[in-house]
Amino acid sequence: MENEEKEEVLIEINNLRTVYGKEEESILALDDINLEIRRGEFLCVLGPSGCGKSTLLKTIAGYIPPTSGQCLMQGEPIEGPDWHRGVVFQSSTLYPWMSVKDNVEFGPKMRGLPKEEIKKIRKYFLDEVNLSGFGDKPTFELSGGMKQRVALARVLANYPQVILMDEPFGALDALTRTNMQNLTRDIWMENNSTIFFITHDVDEALALGTRIVVMSSRPGRLLAEFDVDFTHTLFADKERKIKHEDEYFRVKDEIMELINNQIET
Repeated sequence: MENEEKEEVLIEINNLRTVYGKEEESILALDDINLEIRRGEFLCVLGPSGCGKSTLLKTIAGYIPPTSGQCLMQGEPIEGPDWHRGVVFQSSTLYPWMSVKDNVEFGPKMRGLPKEEIKKIRKYFLDEVNLSGFGDKPTFELSGGMKQRVALARVLANYPQVILMDEPFGALDALTRTNMQNLTRDIWMENNSTIFFITHDVDEALALGTRIVVMSSRPGRLLAEFDVDFTHTLFADKERKIKHEDEYFRVKDEIMELINNQIET
């Protein structure tokens, strides 16, 4: 039953094409994208700068309509933002005038959930992101890493079917970034979440992903897919050591060569 559930397609993208602007000033951002996002997977997207990774995420989120082709969620066209698809950006996009707990409670309140249920949800997810003692803090007083943890808790509080993350740790220092990667992996595993994760960092994609997609330079097309399992096999121990270096670096070298060839052409 569990394997069948993991194979369920949540997002289906068919022949997606996205054009910005009109006529002579138009820019073809995405071309002929065909992709499925399956329940329970951690899908990482890599590619050179400007290749349309964020455009693809915003299309899935419902912020940008396709110029042609389809973007479906459970068989229905995506026609706008929806709490079933939570988004975490590189900038935390919190409401700075609200406290930590008010930010986390915002989604459930908008959905009209009972007060006691909202309280339980907020407590659970602040515990999940290790911020249980910070509920009354104004968000503008928090560090960058803490803001991203609140942003993650705020998305999780809606129990979205898909979490869309656009380089969420790109602005963090190395230690905080590693801690956030570990936290996100743990939450994904514990909650059987489905994550679509954009990154520039090949090691980050290999450390987190169960599948990696590499995109071409603009117009963005899908160049290659890699089914990987390093997040389970190599990073399972507490020290997060890479145990099977040969396979890890073979895949890394292949991905790097794909991306570098795009930059050079």
